[in-house]
Amino acid sequence: MASEDVKRTSDSAVSTIVNLAEEAKLASEGVKAPTSHALLSIAKSLVAGGVAGGVSRTAVAPLERLKILLQVQNPHSIKYNGTIQGLKYIWRTEGFRGLFKGNGTNCARIVPNSAVKFFSYDEASKGILWFYRQQTGNEDAQLTPLLRLGAGACAGIIAMSATYPMDMVRGRLTVQTDMSPQQYRGIYHALTTVFREEGPRALYRGWLPSVIGVVPYVGLNFAVYESLKDWLIKSRPFGLVQDSELSVTTRLACGAAAGTVGQTVAYPLDVIRRRMQMVGWKDAASVVVGDGKSRASLEYTGMVDAFRKTVRHEGFGALYKGLVPNSVKVVPSIAIAFVTYEVVKDVLGVEMRISD
Repeated sequence: MASEDVKRTSDSAVSTIVNLAEEAKLASEGVKAPTSHALLSIAKSLVAGGVAGGVSRTAVAPLERLKILLQVQNPHSIKYNGTIQGLKYIWRTEGFRGLFKGNGTNCARIVPNSAVKFFSYDEASKGILWFYRQQTGNEDAQLTPLLRLGAGACAGIIAMSATYPMDMVRGRLTVQTDMSPQQYRGIYHALTTVFREEGPRALYRGWLPSVIGVVPYVGLNFAVYESLKDWLIKSRPFGLVQDSELSVTTRLACGAAAGTVGQTVAYPLDVIRRRMQMVGWKDAASVVVGDGKSRASLEYTGMVDAFRKTVRHEGFGALYKGLVPNSVKVVPSIAIAFVTYEVVKDVLGVEMRISD
């Protein structure tokens, strides 16, 4: 028995030495252990998502600001109606910097939001596909548009919830002007002021319509983008596909179509979210909204009440205020985000892209 124990111990030691030698050999050849390799891949995916969000949002920052201003503009004191007119007004009254007001806060929110969103979609897609194959017994099954919609919805909810306080203060920083009685000096000042004066729950005001809106918005973005790409690769219409790879221009077009569909469906909820975020801001009456009669018009008891008051006082069309600049913004923004994400992942050497 003793000799057998010694033999087992000796075999174990030899095995350990061999494994360590193999790992050292792999490391010298530039091959990382599975754990470190997985962590590096996750980090690269998060970086790609963050870069995609920052680049795409900065490219359309003036339109993003105009959209929010139109959403919360007092209907009894309208200063501009259209996209061009609105941009000219901002330029005239606030200069070039006014076009990008709130973009720093926006990027501080959108970079982690985009990183979490793209990474969550990758992981949710893998999990949903695994579960689908287990349920159907078909190991070769692929993601359907409906499954992609579910993965996108999961990614949107996770990303929105993780970064919502940043979105809350971003909306207020974007809305305030040089004439506002109180000025938020930046992200930290806005967060601490809202927390101190209105309580921690205020940082998540409008969260419910945001989550409800993000399900169709992000879900449709991913589902339409990926399904369009699959269809183009399989059907090869008009000679758009070469060697099973779409050109950057074609992928931009897929992203533009995805963004247009998603934002059109979810836009009314975005308007309601924006208005609910202004509730409790004692200086908001000078820059926003309601029926123009009193500060009480800014008070909503919930999402349904906000819908009801908005439609009653301003009509159904108020739910689509700012849709035109938003549409002009969404087309390049979503397209740039998807393509930038895939390009950066290629540059960083990440093996898997979202369509894989």
